[in-house]
Amino acid sequence: MDERPEPPGASLDRRAELSEFLRTRRARLKPEDVGLPDFGRHRRVPGLRREELAQLAGVSVAYYTRLEQGNGRNVSAEVLDSIARALRLSDAEHAHLTHLAKPKHKKKQSAPQQQVRGPLRQLLDAMDSVPAYLIGRRTEILGWNRMAAAVFGDWAELPVAERNWARLVFLRPDYRDLFVDWEQKAIDIVCALRMDAGCYPDDPRLSALVGQLSVKSEDFRRLWATHDVKEKSYGVKLLRHPLVGELSLNFEGFRLMGDGEQTMVTYHADPGSASAEALRLLASWGADATRAGAGSQTPSA
Repeated sequence: MDERPEPPGASLDRRAELSEFLRTRRARLKPEDVGLPDFGRHRRVPGLRREELAQLAGVSVAYYTRLEQGNGRNVSAEVLDSIARALRLSDAEHAHLTHLAKPKHKKKQSAPQQQVRGPLRQLLDAMDSVPAYLIGRRTEILGWNRMAAAVFGDWAELPVAERNWARLVFLRPDYRDLFVDWEQKAIDIVCALRMDAGCYPDDPRLSALVGQLSVKSEDFRRLWATHDVKEKSYGVKLLRHPLVGELSLNFEGFRLMGDGEQTMVTYHADPGSASAEALRLLASWGADATRAGAGSQTPSA
């Protein structure tokens, strides 16, 4: 991987992130969701009141209010567990809350440089019939094979800094065309960035990326404001490929042992399906498919 200097950029405000995350999680719960009476028009806030949430979590209102104001200092894991249960957080949301309230990394410590081991690159090349790539923090694309280039475009033609799923999805019209359900792909990307922000709020590259996307993409601003987080390790993606038409591909994400911040993502089609035949054709076309693949157009200004 090419070495890149850290770009300037202010850190994300961890206290503000914690405050907004708790507020948005509380706002999405209705009283009837947790067995509380609903006073209808007399309610002045969306979702649960702080008093109601504190009661459900078994903490004082003052304590919960301080936490929702971003003051997570000295909060215990047990209290966070109680609040997570009261808010009905998913596992990913629970982990995000813990990262925000009790960060493992000291302030101003940047995320370490991402490296891809040589044997991993060899493994990608050996998977000659399966589109596969490695993704790291900040949704950076760290490595890929020939079939991934045939499906998603030749990322080797892009500057290293542009090999990033968030930049591709939000700033490239050809990628908006590629994904049949572009909105869901965009949501998945933003949720992944939110998880990174919880782990590394002082990462200047992440802060710069969020800032640039916020300026350039209204869709990104809208989705970033939801504070949603989740991990999606498998599913189905529908694509519109410029050469072979619609593809229905199953994807699997594998966290790498020894480096949980890198994930290998593979795609395959159901045996005997039209999509399987389309992948076979792309494999047989070799470099011609890569040059004409999705995302191989000139980046928009």
